[in-house]
Order: sequence, then structure tokens, then C-alpha cells
Amino acid sequence: MRNAALLALADGTIFEGRALGFHGETSGEVVFNTAMTGYQEILTDPSYKGQMIVMTCPHVGNYGIAREDDESRRTWAEGFIVSEASRSPSNWRSALSLQEYLVQHRLVGIEGIDTRYLTRRLRNHGSQVGVISHVDLDPAHLRAQAKTLPSTTGRDLVGTVTCASSYEWKDGTESWPSYVDADGQPVPVPTRRFHVVVYDFGVKHNILRRLVDEGCTVTVVPAATTAEAVRGMNPDGILLSNGPGDPEGASYAVPHVQDLLGWRPMLGICLGHQLLGLALGLPTYKLKFGHHGANHPVMDVRSRKIAITSQNHNFAVTMPSVDPSTGVFATPWGQFAPTHVSLNDECLEGLAGKSVPVLSLQYHPEAAPGPHDASYLFRQFRRMMEQFHA
Repeated sequence: MRNAALLALADGTIFEGRALGFHGETSGEVVFNTAMTGYQEILTDPSYKGQMIVMTCPHVGNYGIAREDDESRRTWAEGFIVSEASRSPSNWRSALSLQEYLVQHRLVGIEGIDTRYLTRRLRNHGSQVGVISHVDLDPAHLRAQAKTLPSTTGRDLVGTVTCASSYEWKDGTESWPSYVDADGQPVPVPTRRFHVVVYDFGVKHNILRRLVDEGCTVTVVPAATTAEAVRGMNPDGILLSNGPGDPEGASYAVPHVQDLLGWRPMLGICLGHQLLGLALGLPTYKLKFGHHGANHPVMDVRSRKIAITSQNHNFAVTMPSVDPSTGVFATPWGQFAPTHVSLNDECLEGLAGKSVPVLSLQYHPEAAPGPHDASYLFRQFRRMMEQFHA
């Protein structure tokens, strides 16, 4: 039956559903995302390379697909798993349906399964690899296949998503003010332009747009770009982008991060935060089921303020041991301090240099999808550059 589909997990669990998207078979690490909206941005986020996404929202695709909402040049998720996919979107911006989009991008999915049960299983037993098939409906065969699949641990997924060569990025958000004053009025974009080099470990377009909103000139470089090459560009700041998988798989970037620490202001986001952690000697570890969604509460330990954030990561940086009297820890590059923690599991969500201009965040301040609670951090990065180059 052409409309039938199966999802098999490595633990032997089988889900029977209906074929969604491109007709075929796919595999990857199965993770759940708790966002209510933003499926297009999620599918095109390079950080999802190697993963099949379960949407916990029961009805997906209601507002269709708008071309300008893509977060990269293509989809990167390995598969898409939903309870029900809408075939009749209602949105004046929509160019095509979710089903048409998945077919166009050759993305295999499944619908009509109990995503609540699947989510509970992943939450209780941890993320695991799986197979979605529209062509092989033999449960025993799919179980055996799922058990042989590799996890994302130790794999270099960054090398599959990074750009092939350097390029300039010039577009801003054009949708909302970059920041507002205390009365909610737009603040003009600063007139002085800073040149920022962005390491592309799987960068989302909205990170680049936010930098342009801050009046920056943006150059994006491949993940393996040497520190010497970056120094030759003479930027005012450096951004380490988000990206997929295990930071240990992209450890070739760590020596370059170490070489650039303190030379120019640096901002790390998601995988960039993890690579910075490795550069500072902090181990990383795999979370049980990761943080994926647009509703994750994070507290700034300095102000005790809480932001609702967008997140997508399966690995985290180990919380450092700090001097109880100062709250900092020492490294060969200076003193650093934890700045943000997750209120869900107390995971380390941010670091800041006390003696060097460095800021890193485990979550996504650019959102897309998600709330804009943390967008002010791009302004903090700009202020770091202003102070450094004053």
C-alpha cells in the first residue's frame, strides 16, 4: 500500500503511520521539538543535520510555506515526523503546502502516529536512531536496520553543512526594529559599521540578518578556516555559529578558536558556544534527549532575569568549577564566568570573559523560530566591539 509508512527505532519500537513527503526511506537520530510553529525554519536549520524531527504540536503545516522563511539554502533534517500534516494551508504568504515542500526537497516523513507516546519514549529513554520507510514495510527488517545505524556522537556533521568558500552577507531582517528603547520606540541603526567574520559551522540566516541590523559588515567563512586567514581579514569581531552534532567531531576548529581568543571580540552561539568551551578546556557531553524547541526558560545568573529561548542542541558544555568568592574560573586566556543556566535541567547556557571580550550562548538569540527575548545579546556583542575598538 503506497500510503503506508513505518518508523522503527533502534530499541525495536515500531510505529505504523501514513507516508508524508517524498516517497522513499530515510534514517537519523530521532529528536522531539516542542515549538508550536516554525517548522520551515526548523527543517532548514543546518543544526538538524543527522536528525529526524518529531513535532510535539499535533497539527503541523497550517500556514504553509513562505520562501523567505528558509533559514539556509536547503533543508537539512533527515526526516519529519508529525501527528497530522495540513494539506490546506491558510496564509496569504504561503507559496505551497508542507507536503509539496517536503516532496520538492526530497524529504521523507511520516504522519498519523502517536507523537505523544513517541515523545515520552524519547524523553524517558533518550534520543535514539531510527528509520522511516515508505518502501520497506517489514517491521523485523527495519528493526534490524535501525540497530546498525550510527549515532551523531563523534561524527563531523559540520563538514557537510558549512559553506564551500567565503562570501559576503548584506541582508537584514527588514521585519522589525533591531532594538527599542525603554518606551518601545525603535533605536536607529548605528552609523559606524563593524566588520564581523562568521565561522560557518551551520549558520542560520537570521544570525547574519541580526548582525546586519546592528550595522555590521558580514563575511562568512568555512568551518576549517585558519586563524591566520581570519587575522588577514582584519575584522572587528568574530562570531562562532550554530551547527549540528557533536562538537568533538569538529575539533579541528578548536585550535583556531584558541588562537583568536582575546585578539578580537568573539560571540559564540550554540555549537559555537560548545567549541569555545572545548577551547577553554571544558569537556562536552551528550544530553539525554537534548533541547529542541522555542519555549526553553533560561536565567541570566548575573541579573536573575529569565528569557524564553529557542534551542536546538543534543550536546552541552560541562559546568565549570568556579571560585566561590568571585564566580569565575581561570584559563590560559584569562578569567571566565558562567552567565546563563537552563531552568529545565540547570545546563550551562552561557559564558563570558571577565578579562577578554568573549560572550557565548547555548541558545539562539536570533530566534527564527521562537521568541525574541534574547535578541538584545546582539547589541551586547556590538558594544563589546565598540569598547574594544574605542
